[in-house]
Amino acid sequence: MKEKLIALLSGVLFGLGLGLSQMIDRDRVLGFLDVAGNWDATLLFVLGGAVTVTVIAFRFVLRLTHPILADKFYLPTNKNIDKPLVIGAAIFGIGWGIAGYCPGPGIVALVLRNGNPILFMVAFLAGSIAYKWYATNSRF
Repeated sequence: MKEKLIALLSGVLFGLGLGLSQMIDRDRVLGFLDVAGNWDATLLFVLGGAVTVTVIAFRFVLRLTHPILADKFYLPTNKNIDKPLVIGAAIFGIGWGIAGYCPGPGIVALVLRNGNPILFMVAFLAGSIAYKWYATNSRF
């Protein structure tokens, strides 16, 4: 129960951060991604802040023998850049560039009562279900 409460609080904090940083404003995100046109660099400060906190915090966190609320760290073991990784990253980037949302901000943007995040979430869920079906029914 304690872990679920921490997860909920973390999600709420993450959602508030996305809202305050305007990452749920699709026009601002699309403006940030339009580097060849009318580029809006304001989200660069959000990215810079996130990278700075991560670089500093990971130096301390990974010195711990285990996380505060878990028995061990779950870190990626596969370090290969393979075809599924590249294809997945391309699909993610294309989807982000078309919709102006990625999953986290898309979920938070549902509070805006706008049709765009709803349409995004429907497409996101359909794509996730299609991938799950494809992955279980083909030799990936």
